[in-house]
Order: sequence, then C-alpha cells, then structure tokens
Amino acid sequence: MHCDSCDIKALIYRYAQYIDNGDLEGAAALFANGKLVATDAEGRAVDIVGAAAVRALYQSYTRLYEDDGTPHTLHMTTNVLVDVAEVETSASASSYAMVFQALPDFPLQPIIGVRYRDHFVKSGEQWQFAERRIETYLHGDLSRHLLR
Repeated sequence: MHCDSCDIKALIYRYAQYIDNGDLEGAAALFANGKLVATDAEGRAVDIVGAAAVRALYQSYTRLYEDDGTPHTLHMTTNVLVDVAEVETSASASSYAMVFQALPDFPLQPIIGVRYRDHFVKSGEQWQFAERRIETYLHGDLSRHLLR
C-alpha cells in the first residue's frame, strides 16, 4: 500500500538534508513549482517563488565553509504532522526544526528554532512543495551561519 504521508515526510526531511550537505541547488529544486514565504528584516512576509529565486536567496544568506562545502549545521526536524486532503492531490504539514552548528572555534550549539507550515500538491505520483512558510521562534548566534 502506498503511503502519501510517508512521501511527504521524506520530502520535508530531504530539504533539511540538502541544506546540511551544502546542496543549495538541491534544496532550491524542491521549489521548482512552489515558493518559500520568509520574513524580511522589517518583519514582513516575502514570497520567494521558484527554484532560481530560492537558490539565489540561499546563496546570498548561507555561509558554506571551504573545508567541505557545507554550513556545518544539523537540522533536527520533529513533530511532523501531515494532513492529506480527501482527494489525495493536496496536503498540508507542520513541523519544527532546531538547527545546531559547530565549528573548530564555535562549540556545538542550537542556533535557530523554526516552525514550518507547508502545503503540497501531487503531480502524477510525485508530491511537491507548493509553499513553505518559515516562522522563526528562537534564535541564538547566527553569525557563523548567515552571510548577512
């Protein structure tokens, strides 16, 4: 039996894996037909639509280290709740993520805690992000993670 909620959870976890591996291209590709909704410096919601825009956003903000090309982070995604619509062509999910970071001169520590509110659409047999809303609840020292 096919498990739509399992496929959606795998997509949520794949996003975290791409970011932690420094694969910003892979993370952005998950939004080829979708968008991120993020908050700007003034607290306004901003839509970042499509893979190219998401890639540009992540490349402009995410510090990747020369030793291995990653941000030296670990996203711990938890409390994933998936709700597949009755027609099984759309779904929503919410989850939390705590991001940890460590570097030789930066001890292991949590740097940010977020909630994701996601919407998905199914194209053929494939689930895709339609929208990911990122809500920041906790933040620590992001100076080693963000470029600005």
